[in-house]
Amino acid sequence: MDWVERVTSVNQWSRGGERAPHKPLLLLYALGCFQRQGGRPIPFSAAEADLKRLLQEFGPPRKTSPGYPFHHLTRDGIWLVETAEGPGSPGSELGRLRDSRAAGRLHPDLVRALHDDSRLVAQIARALLDANFEPSLHPDICLAAGLDLTVLEATAAGGDTRTEVPRTRRNPAFREQVLTAYEYCCAFCGYDGWLDGIAIGLDAAHVRWWAFEGPDEPANGLCLCALHHKLFDKGVFGLTHDLTISVSREFVGRTPTAREMVLSLAGRPVREPQPGLERVEPEYIDWHNQQVFRSPARLG
Repeated sequence: MDWVERVTSVNQWSRGGERAPHKPLLLLYALGCFQRQGGRPIPFSAAEADLKRLLQEFGPPRKTSPGYPFHHLTRDGIWLVETAEGPGSPGSELGRLRDSRAAGRLHPDLVRALHDDSRLVAQIARALLDANFEPSLHPDICLAAGLDLTVLEATAAGGDTRTEVPRTRRNPAFREQVLTAYEYCCAFCGYDGWLDGIAIGLDAAHVRWWAFEGPDEPANGLCLCALHHKLFDKGVFGLTHDLTISVSREFVGRTPTAREMVLSLAGRPVREPQPGLERVEPEYIDWHNQQVFRSPARLG
């Protein structure tokens, strides 16, 4: 059985292409629990706060109950829920999950496969991350989910081809095309650092995420410094159709540095690409504003 394909093919709620990574986040959390404690059941009472934080930080810009994935993942045949009364989930309502002392666990067949193949945790985790999130968020998600992939991937790098984690292929020219378009300057703050003739701390950021049909094309890219790339992917920043910067009202920054690096950018024009090269397409801006940006925007 191809567990990577099965896990990454779980049914996700969808409405108009809206991002819904609730089940993948629960699965990543369950894999982190497996690393620490094997396949033992995970009480909802122990997982609730962690899942709530994962959904709030890495889910779409709308509130979602941690009970939703805990219950609904049972429909995919890889997650089981039991209560004090026996097998079966009591539903997604938080009170019922708490009162029934519900606990979830990965399917025993999957647990056996994880025990039998030390590669599988990393393979599944990387596939879930690639399919649902921008790379700038992967380390933070692993940390929040309690996942440590460094040892597993260090083994893979040691030459055993059986341990290599399959990664989805992207256009290797995308980064160079975007950085060239913006002349190796952050489109938000103008940072343009170099070391030994190599640009450092600059990324090609997708506006519409690659995992959600965002193309590897300059019209879907911005050259951003590492800080502003992370904040853009976390929803602190958005864009307007006339290419000015929006800053989320939910962002709080009290120091002069935060005011200078983030709050002062509200309403500032984005740096234009070189003449004759494509600006960011409005359809990709709309997607980011609907799926990632933590609206409403600050007024200034």
